[in-house]
Amino acid sequence: MDLPIGEGISAAVDFMLEHFQGVFDFFAAILKFLTGGLTDLLGWLPAWVVIVVLAGLALWRVGWKFALFVVAALGVVLGMQLWEQTMETLALVLAAAIVALGLGLPLGVAMAKSDLVAAVLRPVLDFMQTLPAFVYLIPAAMFFGLGQVPGAIATVIFSMPPSVRLMNLGIRHVDVENVEAGRAFGCNPFQLLFKVELPLAMPSIMAGINQTIMLGLSMVVIASMIGAGGLGNTVLTGIQRLDVGLGFEGGLGVVVLAIILDRLTQSFGQAGRKDSPLERLKKLFGGEGSERTPT
Repeated sequence: MDLPIGEGISAAVDFMLEHFQGVFDFFAAILKFLTGGLTDLLGWLPAWVVIVVLAGLALWRVGWKFALFVVAALGVVLGMQLWEQTMETLALVLAAAIVALGLGLPLGVAMAKSDLVAAVLRPVLDFMQTLPAFVYLIPAAMFFGLGQVPGAIATVIFSMPPSVRLMNLGIRHVDVENVEAGRAFGCNPFQLLFKVELPLAMPSIMAGINQTIMLGLSMVVIASMIGAGGLGNTVLTGIQRLDVGLGFEGGLGVVVLAIILDRLTQSFGQAGRKDSPLERLKKLFGGEGSERTPT
């Protein structure tokens, strides 16, 4: 028995190309604006400014040792003459992360608030996470052509599931006592979400953001096959020429970006709070909450 699954997929793609091209053009325009704007901005800024900003963030969030590492590592990238490609890759990853998080975090909230939504989205997320990364390139190239935009779109689809899952997980794992305390202080559902659940779920949310960015970086080399450029193109050129040194330099640039972004996003997920949940609620609502506390 021959199941024409491939033919059905091709027919569905042709149908979408014919009837939904305007929707694809809209998303492409958004990503083109983000990637182009970030690429122009990072390319316009002098290298020393970017290094100072990232080193300052590292000093503030992690410590002086990591700040020294950031300066040294970015100095190595600059010395390898890969600064422009590194900034292109950083712009692509940041643009893809912005879109992936803009879509993924609200979906995670919806999953946490509705078991029906969770039941519908869970198999979709499973499919997105288990599908080989190379497969994303085919529809991206068909719908959006070649270049940085289809690479960003493939990266968005590939990297979005962790933000959805960990947002859902973080909100669902907020202690019931904290939620009940929020209701006792007079929270409506909107306040309960933004003043109680999201702050307490922040470590899990930041882990999802971290994983989204890391998956985006892992897609860089693959996306270069459809013209995404950046460090992935350097690695791809090294593979095509069997130039081990060139490929290693491009890979080293990706590793440097991955370490910097990983440590910085992890630092924002470390709660470091010593107050009890009830004390945090009192601080959030101030005197108004204290008046509502039963005596």
